[in-house]
Amino acid sequence: MTALIDAYPSRQGSRPSITPRKDPVVHATDPGRGPLSADKVERYAREGFLIFERFLDASALAVLRGEMDRLWDNADRADPAVIREPESDVIRSVFDVHRRSRIYDRMVRDPRIVAIIEQLLGGPVYAHQSRINYKRGFDGKEFFWHSDFETWHVEDGMPRMRAASVSIALFDNLPINGPLMLIPGSHLHYVACIGETPEDHFKYSLRRQEVGVPDIETLCHLVKEGDGIAAPAAPAGSLILFDCNTMHGSSGNMTPYPRSNLFVVYNSVKNTLDAPFGGTKPRPEFVAGRDFNPLVPA
Repeated sequence: MTALIDAYPSRQGSRPSITPRKDPVVHATDPGRGPLSADKVERYAREGFLIFERFLDASALAVLRGEMDRLWDNADRADPAVIREPESDVIRSVFDVHRRSRIYDRMVRDPRIVAIIEQLLGGPVYAHQSRINYKRGFDGKEFFWHSDFETWHVEDGMPRMRAASVSIALFDNLPINGPLMLIPGSHLHYVACIGETPEDHFKYSLRRQEVGVPDIETLCHLVKEGDGIAAPAAPAGSLILFDCNTMHGSSGNMTPYPRSNLFVVYNSVKNTLDAPFGGTKPRPEFVAGRDFNPLVPA
């Protein structure tokens, strides 16, 4: 098998760099065909994210919350897919939830979501990753600024920018409880980071990522270019959709109010994983799925 050309090298030099994106944001040949209006498609292409308030109703939320609690209560200490906070034993994330739960499997294959993703990515998709980020009151720690694609490219072998993420708010995302923050327009630039990737980096990075994160100067540049930071106050049941290369992060939760989200990554079946471009062994299946069969809407 011929090795793929590394279109987005990172963690290879002694200095960070920022270069223009080489891939389209919207991959459909006819982006007007699908559930999203032309205005929303254009906004996604320009800003790198979309917000759908109250996408789920109260009854659906209750079911998803109940399943979230079940996964918490049944978490096995020896399970590598159960990630703890960096400085405590509190659960930070549970990965691979669409394979652990029929309820979350159906949510991942919600036909409304799949149709939107397929419209933007130009065809069938599969689930690259799913997880619950708990971030419960007082215990939930920060997720530092990062582009998911940089990690998926270097550590998982995702060749190009043809993936998108969905974050569903299971509780209110308030300005005070560590909501998702995004830098508008940052998806149009690729940030190459510094620092060699350690073996089994996921064992540390899923708790607190320190390799594969942008430098402060680059972050300031992206914020200035994007005219600020968006921190949408999304009511419970809302859905935030963002491009795989959108720079995002969130602060810790110092309040009593939980900020638990279902996070799902959809990747095009024409963009399946190869060998990691960083030269390390592939990350485990629960972090980077290699079942490339197209999702069938539920």
